[in-house]
Amino acid sequence: MSKLTAPLLIATMALASCGGGGSGWNPLSWGSPPARTLEPEGGYSQVSDNRPDIPQITSARWEPLNEGRLLVVNGFAPVRGYSSVALVTARPMPGDRISPDADGVLRLRLVGVPPAPGNAAVLPARPGVDEITAAMSLSLVQLARITAVEITSASNVVTLRR
Repeated sequence: MSKLTAPLLIATMALASCGGGGSGWNPLSWGSPPARTLEPEGGYSQVSDNRPDIPQITSARWEPLNEGRLLVVNGFAPVRGYSSVALVTARPMPGDRISPDADGVLRLRLVGVPPAPGNAAVLPARPGVDEITAAMSLSLVQLARITAVEITSASNVVTLRR
């Protein structure tokens, strides 16, 4: 037994001296994989939507769906020709994930691209006829965390409770 103790003690001391994580002789670092994460290599994009807000929100309502609700928002602009109208989150979120703020309020903006300035085809809009409509579907899972939805335009804010 004593003949075996000396070589084991020498081998243990030799391996212990290989110390540090950068040493290729350290058996503790042989199988350690690099830290893994689900975050994309460049990180989550934090680009906010640069489209301007629609001038005014005229109404907002909930429509029932089988697996949640549809948020329908109507707006009005002084001229016809707005395009790419959408409801976007007030703060940038990764991908298409939608989550409320810490207080349970989902903050959205009604945005769109106005017609080009100086365009001869731009006509004044008629109230009640030339409304701008955007919708967003929310699943039951998303709605479970939301207590209210706050939609902002250039001139007013509309709040809907669940």
